Amino acid sequence: MLPPNNDLFMIFQHRRARRFCALLAASLLLGACAGLPPGADFPKRPSVAFAHPEETPLGKQFAAAAQQHPGVSAFRIINAGPDGFRMRSEMIDAAQRTLDLQYFIFRGDETGRLLTDRLERAADRGVRIRVLIDDGDTVAGDQQILRLLRHPSVELRIFNPAVYRGHWSVLRRLEFVLKKRRLDYRMHNKLLVMDGAALLVGGRNVGNQYFQVDPESQFADDDVFAVGPIVPKLTQAFDEFWNSDLAIPAQALERHTREPIDAAVSNMKKEGSGDTPSREGKPGPIDYAALVANGEPFQSITSGKLPLVWASANLVYDSPHKKDVINGVVGGRLIVPQVEEAMRAVSSDMLIITPYLVPSKDEMQTLMELRERQVRIRILTNSLESSTEISAQSGYDKSRVPMLKSGIELYEIRSRLGNTRGSGQSRKVSRYGNYALHAKVYVFDRRRVFFGSMNLDQRSQHLNTEIGLIIDSPELAQQTAQRFEDLVKPENSYIVSLSPASASAKSRLVWRTVENGNTIEFVQEPGRSEWKRFKAKLLTLVPMDREL
Repeated sequence: MLPPNNDLFMIFQHRRARRFCALLAASLLLGACAGLPPGADFPKRPSVAFAHPEETPLGKQFAAAAQQHPGVSAFRIINAGPDGFRMRSEMIDAAQRTLDLQYFIFRGDETGRLLTDRLERAADRGVRIRVLIDDGDTVAGDQQILRLLRHPSVELRIFNPAVYRGHWSVLRRLEFVLKKRRLDYRMHNKLLVMDGAALLVGGRNVGNQYFQVDPESQFADDDVFAVGPIVPKLTQAFDEFWNSDLAIPAQALERHTREPIDAAVSNMKKEGSGDTPSREGKPGPIDYAALVANGEPFQSITSGKLPLVWASANLVYDSPHKKDVINGVVGGRLIVPQVEEAMRAVSSDMLIITPYLVPSKDEMQTLMELRERQVRIRILTNSLESSTEISAQSGYDKSRVPMLKSGIELYEIRSRLGNTRGSGQSRKVSRYGNYALHAKVYVFDRRRVFFGSMNLDQRSQHLNTEIGLIIDSPELAQQTAQRFEDLVKPENSYIVSLSPASASAKSRLVWRTVENGNTIEFVQEPGRSEWKRFKAKLLTLVPMDREL
């Protein structure tokens, strides 16, 4: 409903805005000397992951399978976005004792609400649920997950939260500027663990885009399903974050919120879910309820219909206080050195899929050293046309020519694919032509493969915590390499190269692709508009690579 257009209403709005600004400024001033987020002094109970998965039927089944493959774990790659949604739904439904969820983004859209519904039902069954969500990219509506707090068996914590809990962009930006050093540090991890027995880890957040069912925007990504001895290692990593002083109970933030949590939940119940086509019967291209009704792929995995690949694997991740580890203040883990070690061990070829390609000096040096050893390096990233982050694209622009000159082969995904093979989504959704990469994958010598949340950019190196697996499996590496080959086909991507220099002209960037069977060459970077190209070029002048 539109607000009344009168002077009294405007005066009220201005007074409320001034009051919020004053409260925010006071909170920031009071906490100016503190390095911890609001609510850090709130009492919270430490807890650990479920230690006896063999007490559940599925845990017993997976444990028996692991005994037949001593020392290794079992994996299956989940490429398709809808399957990523179904896996989460089915794993939540199958849980009997515990669920641990850790996400950078948990949207309040159709798929996010459907998963929250299932978490509520799991809580009704007595399942203990721990949910840890980052506070860096929340939008209006995401707070729907607060309704889980009505259940005594559910705990919800927010990683490194801001003081201001609303969604007025001006106030959010003001607080970020004033507290940039703290608020620029984000938890980028994605993890779901069921009964301490099975898990999903990778790059996929929770939301319509990430499950590739949103006609407005589809993000190609990957999950890895895993069982076996790798699971307790990841649950231990979850516990580190859960018990960190940066993980703040949602109840502790109530004093920084305009309305109590109970009132917020009540208001959301009144508002209902009118934007959910599956519930309201509104016309739309996606039947969200049907996505859940389909019993694949988790049931097929547990029944043995879909085979798992047994292999050894290493967990690589950042400690919760990553910045302090980098600065030598505390001991801990860092993901980048471990991934770079795997890169430096490559002898013949390496494939990389990364949505953001802004390598640091160290990472660029590693790539150059590999090229000096004649290692073939092929990288697939977003094009200006497909990218949703113009600033990251500007950072990539600076390193593109040096990489091409070294012999690195670059491909940029198109926003409208020529075919859907390897894309992870249906032809129906692909018709909308808003495709973008979000997967973060490395294939080393076609024998080892990394899946996780870490981009090949400086934000992942310095400012985000990340997590992933390096799996020693030629079978999984080959599966991933085939997906790479499908996506870099000329009808799906732009092949980027440098034109030969001549006496009258310098070499320049060229983009080649295929449309309707015809090869097309662009000498101007393909983009949705001149304005988008202009913004990307303009941002190359801003020294912000460490933020990208």
